[in-house]
Amino acid sequence: MKIAQIAPIWYAIPPKGYGGIEYVVHCITEGLVKKGHDVTLFASGDSVTKAKLISPYKVAPTERIGQTYPDLIHVMQAYQMAGEFDIIHDHSGLIGPVIGSFTNAPVLHTLHGPATDEAKVFYGKLKDRIYFNGISDYQRENFGDLNFVGTIYNGVDLEKYEYTDKKEDYMFFIGRMNPEKGAHVAVEVARKTGKKLIMVSKMTEPHEKAYYEEKVKPLLAPNIELMGEVDTKTKVEMYKKASCVLFPIQWPEPFGLVMTEAMACGTPVLAMRNGSVPEVIDHGTTGFICNTTDEMVEAVSKVDTIEPIDCRRHVEKRFSTHKMVDCYVKAYIKILEKENKYYELPSVA
Repeated sequence: MKIAQIAPIWYAIPPKGYGGIEYVVHCITEGLVKKGHDVTLFASGDSVTKAKLISPYKVAPTERIGQTYPDLIHVMQAYQMAGEFDIIHDHSGLIGPVIGSFTNAPVLHTLHGPATDEAKVFYGKLKDRIYFNGISDYQRENFGDLNFVGTIYNGVDLEKYEYTDKKEDYMFFIGRMNPEKGAHVAVEVARKTGKKLIMVSKMTEPHEKAYYEEKVKPLLAPNIELMGEVDTKTKVEMYKKASCVLFPIQWPEPFGLVMTEAMACGTPVLAMRNGSVPEVIDHGTTGFICNTTDEMVEAVSKVDTIEPIDCRRHVEKRFSTHKMVDCYVKAYIKILEKENKYYELPSVA
């Protein structure tokens, strides 16, 4: 199949630091190429891919994130070439699916965000014009009556997220510095348990810095180490060696890559019961699902009951890149059959 992947324009593919959606787009794109499909990636010009790369920007315009023109120019370039593809897979923001709804090419839009009231109204106006997939059943159920092809979970590249059962005595938190990710809860758990906590956090935007100064910094203690963004190799090393990963999410997270990345490395996850968490963690086998901070504090003492190999096998079975890409290929075929379009699978396994 000739497939277009439209990534957000704001970060390179794969991301050098922060960028969950960008990481997923990278895994899908490279997985499809490996399977023999003809893939074009629309992303920033500093992206690295085995697919054909097209971009109006030589470098990701990260400093302009949220502005209209970079996003508009980027997705317009992609959709101007719509006739060259069997299917377009759009991961961009709001402008992309709107333009896609006026093209003749089949468009699949992956919903990477939460089902807010405005999001449901917006996507509801496109529900008969493009196709959608959810990244969790929770997210999909909350969006309601859209033209869904199914739920396809985000995948983890198991070759890059190495497994080990050799753990060190520290807890690990990674996420943006904002209330939704619950950095203040992670700090509170560290204070109450006395355990060492290493925190890796993106803190570049004004609201992130304000949250840190007001809610996190006053709670820091000698057993808490705070770092800025790190590269993938360093992140994986931290996942691998941690006794557990804290995921004290404070909002209905549509998926949560942190959980699967940690479990791929054999590290149990302690998470708040919110959003997709119950779909991702096997309570008591790959981590613990908590309702309160005190429950998370108590769960820290139970992490030794989790077998690291069970965490790894859980991801291999349900959340691998291979499984994700296979599911997307099936979704593309399903869409093309509905559109009465001819397709041919490559012979590469």
